[in-house]
Amino acid sequence: MNPIRLDLTARLCRELGVFDAPGLEVVPPSLPGGTDDFLTWVHNPDYVDAVRRASADPARADQAYGLGTEDDPAFAGMHEASSLIAGSTVQLAEAVWRGTLDHGVNFGGGLHHAMRGNASGFCIYNDAALGIQWLLDNGAERVAYVDVDVHHGDGVERIFWNDPRVLTISIHETGRVLFPGTGFPGDIGGPDALGSAINIALPPGTRDGPWLRALHAVVPQLVRAFDPQVLVTQQGCDSHYSDPLAHMALSVDAQRSAYQTLHDLAHQMTGGKWIALGGGGYELIDVVPRAWSHLTAIAAHRPVPLDTAIPQTWRDHVQATFGRPGPARMGDGQAEHDQVWYRSWAGGADPENSVDRAVIATREAVFPYYGLDVWFD
Repeated sequence: MNPIRLDLTARLCRELGVFDAPGLEVVPPSLPGGTDDFLTWVHNPDYVDAVRRASADPARADQAYGLGTEDDPAFAGMHEASSLIAGSTVQLAEAVWRGTLDHGVNFGGGLHHAMRGNASGFCIYNDAALGIQWLLDNGAERVAYVDVDVHHGDGVERIFWNDPRVLTISIHETGRVLFPGTGFPGDIGGPDALGSAINIALPPGTRDGPWLRALHAVVPQLVRAFDPQVLVTQQGCDSHYSDPLAHMALSVDAQRSAYQTLHDLAHQMTGGKWIALGGGGYELIDVVPRAWSHLTAIAAHRPVPLDTAIPQTWRDHVQATFGRPGPARMGDGQAEHDQVWYRSWAGGADPENSVDRAVIATREAVFPYYGLDVWFD
């Protein structure tokens, strides 16, 4: 979670001219109402107090709240920095809901593992959940959350587990081999919200085509059936083949394709009301800046072709700072004409294929709640 990844992303967006797109505005983060009181919309007050104490004096970090651990070490200013990240997502939620913006991007956000009462998985405050809660408290009746991070979006799912107003969809590497060890097809929501939690748990080593097949076999159908007023998405890019913390095999090309799909869904279903967040991503130089520059460019309606050369000024900065030049192009060479091939679900499933079996398990668990066919589209 080294913040250099955010600096490199912003630099790349700037060098590519993404920040110069018509209508795009880069705004400073702020706290709703100028205070951190908003954090208790989804977090327990005693947990927020524990973060404040650890932030003021890291030696006082209380591991009972997940603080001062290997995953969530305490550091001075932790509360203030984490509050601003969360406030930024709430800020975007308000702007999108009010119609000030069509799309909002916070690639510093997407901290989806934070729970109501504890830190988890590098996440202190759950900005995605806070943004969704603001929407619910201000008139939204249906919010869809789609999480493409390689890790299960457990914190957001758990916070809205029994709330039928929120659809949570997570496509991730199976919890049988990867943190946080949750997110199985049978996890479908609480008693008052059955079918509102959707989990697509894929086998390690899943590549571009099968991953996109799984995404397209579940996400568009359920989002359309749910008919949300706002789409909130988390674009963790740690599913990349070079990411050191997982075992998936996606390219930046496939990730960009997924971002375009989610953008298109927002236009189709919500009149463009889309809040796009960052998330995981631990190949700090070669992957994160490219992935989230693509995300930002798509949101700005100025998509960057995959064969675009990385600006030399950016590569010179990376070379001077890290002793390596970084990638030469915006893609990994897996797409043709900016399109990644995948086999549609329309022809039916192959029960002998491990990815198809995972998709079938998800569709069997939740599609009947929406009157959708399990086997064919």
